[in-house]
Amino acid sequence: MRGEILRLYKSVHTWTGIVTGMLLFVCFYAGALTIFAEPLAHWASPPAGGSISIEAADRLIEKTLAARPEAAKDFTLRLATANEPARLSWRKSRGDDVVWSATLGADGEARIERANVSGLGAFVDAIHRTAGLPLDLETGTTVMGVVSAVYAVALVSGLILVLPSLAKDFLALRLTANLKRMWLDAHNLVGVASFPFHLVIALTAVVFGLHEPIYDALDHAVYDGRLSTIMRSTGPFAGVKRDEQNAPMKKVAELVAAVASASPNFSPASLHYRDAGARGALVRVIGEAPRFLSRGGGFAVLRGATAEIVNVDYLPEKQSGWTAAVSPFFALHFGSYGGEPVRWAYFFLGLAGAFLFYSGNLLWIESRRRTARRHGEQVVQTTASRLMAAASIGVCLGCVCALSVAIVSTKWLYGHVEDVDAWRRGIYHAVFFGALAFALLRGAARAGAELAYAAALGALALPVTSVAAWAAPGLGPWAAVDPESAGVDVVAFGAALCFAALGRATARRAELGPADSVWSARRPREGSRGLRIPLSSNEHAAAIGAGDGDVHG
Repeated sequence: MRGEILRLYKSVHTWTGIVTGMLLFVCFYAGALTIFAEPLAHWASPPAGGSISIEAADRLIEKTLAARPEAAKDFTLRLATANEPARLSWRKSRGDDVVWSATLGADGEARIERANVSGLGAFVDAIHRTAGLPLDLETGTTVMGVVSAVYAVALVSGLILVLPSLAKDFLALRLTANLKRMWLDAHNLVGVASFPFHLVIALTAVVFGLHEPIYDALDHAVYDGRLSTIMRSTGPFAGVKRDEQNAPMKKVAELVAAVASASPNFSPASLHYRDAGARGALVRVIGEAPRFLSRGGGFAVLRGATAEIVNVDYLPEKQSGWTAAVSPFFALHFGSYGGEPVRWAYFFLGLAGAFLFYSGNLLWIESRRRTARRHGEQVVQTTASRLMAAASIGVCLGCVCALSVAIVSTKWLYGHVEDVDAWRRGIYHAVFFGALAFALLRGAARAGAELAYAAALGALALPVTSVAAWAAPGLGPWAAVDPESAGVDVVAFGAALCFAALGRATARRAELGPADSVWSARRPREGSRGLRIPLSSNEHAAAIGAGDGDVHG
């Protein structure tokens, strides 16, 4: 009975993993990059001159609203950092794709331009939320909510599978000639060690992805169509009436100080103004308090004309009730707590998750060869197996290549095209689907190595672009010489080395590995039905060296 149960869970784990694996690779790889979306956006954004003092923010607001009074209705002021001056952004109307940006020039006047590169972080996040599917954001997110539910099933079934041998094999990583055994050990080790992280990500992604269907069901079954009214009554702007009578706004420093008095551990990053210049103006002061679990860092709502605090329910240390119950879902999913150590941990856990899905698909495809040999059958790689292997290579490594090229293109295209966002999306999908088509045409064995080398070149393009900008200013993109940008280049260079090593190992496996494997670039010899297809002595030695062997247990 126990064997039957384990076989059932193995079947569930296998098929749920296959169905979700490739999409989840894209989500996890892009999700790892979103942890450092701001440094990436800074690397890809043109330098902005001007003062970085907080007093400059007041002059920026004054100058911008004098030139563009329509921005007063709804704009965001991003506070200055050590590397960037204060920046003000707005849209002409709700839903407008065009974002306008203003900074203070050296002459003290507002420099207003279309914010061509401000969407890099949002672009990477959209790939993370939709797995890069060519769908609108809402539909793609809903699809990934369903995928995340299947992903949770795969997690639980996988844990049940390894429980019988957990004590013996948990920390076993056998670095032997048997590559398949090593891949399985690595897959199990990463899967079990990061199980709590994956379970949190799966469950929170289900909530995020399916929140609209969940709300609709609750509205119909529990709230009798009153849910939207109830949500508005408990929102951050509940009970605040608009007053359009003119009134001067409090200084930015006064608004920030008001929030600091309510929450000393809170660090403001931006201010979102609504109806600036009116007595009823509201300002959301947005920031973070790393010591607390919070929704996107948290915020407080103030009256812009008086600096009176209207709502602190979303400040990390002031949360209670429903806000306190919901905020951990956001914080645990996005890693918006604990500061830099947690962000780096989420970054590596995200990459480890991508490896988990990649290795899972590769193991399943190769396991068919073991099954055929166990039953004394001749190993025949079906068209379906070859297509699945090629698709796994094309989707996973295609995503890596496409994201690198899209990020680099952001920096090179600035000033040469009107809509960088549209070009970036087009470049991503062109590279991604091009890589997928390439893998299907070349086959998994050859494309696995060639696309890994392409991924290495894509990652290397980031530091090469920075060096080119530094060596030849004015001829190419701008040079951003600061620790934040240097960190991006260092990580990208490390990634290039890793993908180059992967390409070398994959090429060696394709040339020296067992010829009856889907990962071999050699054609198998004709052989009679039996345990193995006969090989020459040289091929047999090569197969042993490349890790041919069955995996038991």
